Amino acid sequence: MSSQPNTNTILLAESKSELQKFIEFPYTHYRDEEYWIAPLRIEQKKLIDSEKNPFFIDAEIILFNALHNDKPAGRIAAIIDHRFNRFHQEKTGFFGFFECIDRQSTADLLFKVAEDWLKEKGMDRVMGPANPGMMDEIGILVEGFDKYPAILMPYNKPYYDSLLVSAGYQKEMDLLTYLVTQDSVDRERAERAMKIVKSRLPGIQIRKINLKKIREEVVIIRDIFNSAWKNNWGFIPLSREEFDEMAKNFRQVIDTDFAHIAEIDGKPVAFSIALPDYNQIFKKMNGRLFPFGIFKILWYKRKISKIRTALMGVIPEYQGRGIDVLLHREAIESGLKKGVYSSEVGWILENNIHMIRVAEKIGGTIDKRYRMYSKNL
Repeated sequence: MSSQPNTNTILLAESKSELQKFIEFPYTHYRDEEYWIAPLRIEQKKLIDSEKNPFFIDAEIILFNALHNDKPAGRIAAIIDHRFNRFHQEKTGFFGFFECIDRQSTADLLFKVAEDWLKEKGMDRVMGPANPGMMDEIGILVEGFDKYPAILMPYNKPYYDSLLVSAGYQKEMDLLTYLVTQDSVDRERAERAMKIVKSRLPGIQIRKINLKKIREEVVIIRDIFNSAWKNNWGFIPLSREEFDEMAKNFRQVIDTDFAHIAEIDGKPVAFSIALPDYNQIFKKMNGRLFPFGIFKILWYKRKISKIRTALMGVIPEYQGRGIDVLLHREAIESGLKKGVYSSEVGWILENNIHMIRVAEKIGGTIDKRYRMYSKNL
C-alpha cells in the first residue's frame, strides 16, 4: 500500500499565473467562512503592484505561494519599508498577506523563505503582518471571530495565532477596536464634555471636510496626522504621494457627515475620518466589481448601518483637552440622524490609555482584538 506524500513546495509569485494564484488563494481558503468578507480583487491587485501603489516608491516586496501535495496551501510576502527603518533607525523587515492551511510545516516554510529573503537584504528583525504597509490592513485577529470585520480591517482563521507562535513569533502589540451603538452611547456625557471643551476652548469649531478642496484638505490632514502620531508605536511619516492616493480612494467612499476638521480661531488642530462600512455591501459581491458591483454599491449605500472611525489625529499641544470626544460626538450625532446604528472606533493601540478612555467615555466596549508579531532573525 503506497503512502500519501506529505510535501510542501514554495514558488516565487512572479509570473502572471503565480501572481493570479497569490491573489486568488484567500477566495477559496475562506469560501466556507461565514464572517470573512471578500475584498475587491481590483484593490488587492493594486496593493501589491509596485508600479501603482505609491508605498513602493521607498519599499520592496517579494511574494511566495505554497503548495502542499501539489495543492494551493498558502502565501506570504516579505516587505522592506525603507522609510520605517530610517525613521526608527532599525533594520526591520515585514511579512504580510499571510494565509495558510492549518498545517505547521507549511506555515514554517512560508515564514522561512520570507525571513531568509529579509536576512539576505540585511534585516535583523521581522514584524507583521502588514499588507503591505503600516497604514494598510495590519494584524492578526485573535478575538472577535463571530463578527464581520469593518471596512479595511482583516479577518483570518482562528488557528493563525498558533501557527505564528509555533514558528517562533511573539506578540509585539495588540490593536483594539471599540463598538459604540445607539443603545450604548452615552449622549448626555458627550453633551457635558462638549460644553466643558467649548468653555475651555471658546474658539473651537468643527467643520466638515470640503471635497471640492480635497487637495488642500489632504495637506491639512497629513500635517496633523504626522504631528499627532509621531511618538506612537509603528508610526512612519506618510508621504504626499501616499496621502494623495488615500484621498483619491477615500473620495469615492467618504461621507462628509462623518469626516471633520477641528479648528481653533481658524487654525486646524485635529481631524477625524469615519467611513461608512462598505463591507456590508462587499459581502454581497464576492470580490468582484464587475459587471454589477457598481450598481450594488449605489443601491445598498443608503442602507449601510455602521461606520468606522479609520483615522483621527490631534496635534500634540491640544491633546488631552477633549477635542477627540467632540469629533466622535459629531460623527455619532450625524449617524443617528442618518439611521446608522453602530460605530467602530479603531484600531487603538493597547497602550494608548487616553484613546481607550475616550472610547469608553462615549459608550464604547471592546469588540475585536488584533495582534502584531515580531521575531529576531
